[in-house]
Amino acid sequence: MNIVKRILKENYGRDPERLAMKYRALRDSPFAFLRGTCHLFYDRLAESGFDVTAPAVWCCGDLHLENFGSYKGDNRLVYFDINDFDEAALAPASWELVRLAASMHVGLTAQGLAEECVVALVERMISQYAQTLAHGKANWIERDTTQGVVRELLDHLRERKRVDYLNSRTRVVRRRRVLHIDGRRALAISQAERDDVEATFLAFAGRQLHADFFKVLDVARRIAGTGSLGVARYVVLVEGRGSPDRNYLFDLKQAVPSTLGRQFKSLQPRWDDDAQRIVSVQERMQAVTSACLHAVTHAGAPFVLRALQPSEDRLPFDRFGAQHDLFEDAIALLARCAAWAQLRSSGRQGSANADELIAFAGKKKWQRQVGQAAAAMATQVNADWTSYADAYDTGQFQIDVEA
Repeated sequence: MNIVKRILKENYGRDPERLAMKYRALRDSPFAFLRGTCHLFYDRLAESGFDVTAPAVWCCGDLHLENFGSYKGDNRLVYFDINDFDEAALAPASWELVRLAASMHVGLTAQGLAEECVVALVERMISQYAQTLAHGKANWIERDTTQGVVRELLDHLRERKRVDYLNSRTRVVRRRRVLHIDGRRALAISQAERDDVEATFLAFAGRQLHADFFKVLDVARRIAGTGSLGVARYVVLVEGRGSPDRNYLFDLKQAVPSTLGRQFKSLQPRWDDDAQRIVSVQERMQAVTSACLHAVTHAGAPFVLRALQPSEDRLPFDRFGAQHDLFEDAIALLARCAAWAQLRSSGRQGSANADELIAFAGKKKWQRQVGQAAAAMATQVNADWTSYADAYDTGQFQIDVEA
């Protein structure tokens, strides 16, 4: 497999400035490489001949350690759940688990955890997932009953003041807020792009009860994530409930086809577009949907509009090496979140029903297969990253940002 050609092809046509950032990020570590090359992971897993007989379930499509986090729901309460559905697709349940378990191998080993400890944690995660699935009832994480690092995240989000959050991403000029264009979280935007975003929000606002809430004050190109860097994406500051301290921030992101869905084309239902796919699957998999989640058309293409979800609201697994005792219970929570999401979305548009998932949970063979495949895939990710790093260092991913 020529991974250089595959990566270049997958990212062709993206915004050069942010794509250059993505390629630099992929060079940083095997875990960053795993996050940013979901397409390559599933190509490798398919070529390995991994099991495709597990029940079909709705998958977030990119289940790894950093795709869980806290967020405010439509009811403005705080929840912890899977929070990235760009790659959402209908696929065998075991494929979602292999990606999560492989991310544990790659990410936790890099944090200094001994391989035997990682293997034990993976086994615990798979066992917890199976037990939760066997129970057959979808639940959710309550702030008042969880502890450790997940409780920290929920407390932090619940206690965060809007003005402090706004101040971290904007500045006030003549009693009006404007976005920080810092080259780290936001980049300048052309007037033509800004006009297009304003037009999209004006059209969206016309369908809402309080149209003035969505009056655009400022727009920038957003820098966030790894895999999606280079895809058209904007951070939008709107009037909200009043300037300057009751403004709101939105994320407007282009929806592209699912790389997991490509592996199982025959399973996929027909969607209006990829934004509708992402929003629909997220609504059925999360216990409570993230605030202000909508599929919209922007500049003739499908986009997902949502309240801005800061990256700091995700699990900080970079602390695992120094505080791994805080995260052991979190691993079990991730497994439960995955199982609950699949149960919650069971029996929808071709996904297995709850009885089928309960029967699947009681089998042992697939659990061993997932553990073995995850370890093998982690080894492959590390090898592919080494090849990528060599190619990057010799200039094969050099981009002319001015082009």
